Amino acid sequence: MKPIDEKHIAEPGLVVLDITGRDEDTVRAVMTALEERWATSGIGPVRRDPGEPGVRARIYADVLRPGRDCP
Repeated sequence: MKPIDEKHIAEPGLVVLDITGRDEDTVRAVMTALEERWATSGIGPVRRDPGEPGVRARIYADVLRPGRDCP
């Protein structure tokens, strides 16, 4: 994954979350839950790093704006 610097999150409320889980279903469930709570970049690709256990994904979220299922 690309490194993150201050330019990527220049506005208050914007966060970058790197998610690591045991399997793809778990990571996708976490991304879905985040998408319901906050405005996010959506469910992204899940990656496996050779020699590393589990899978990873990155999601961008705006914690100041509600997600798709929040009023």
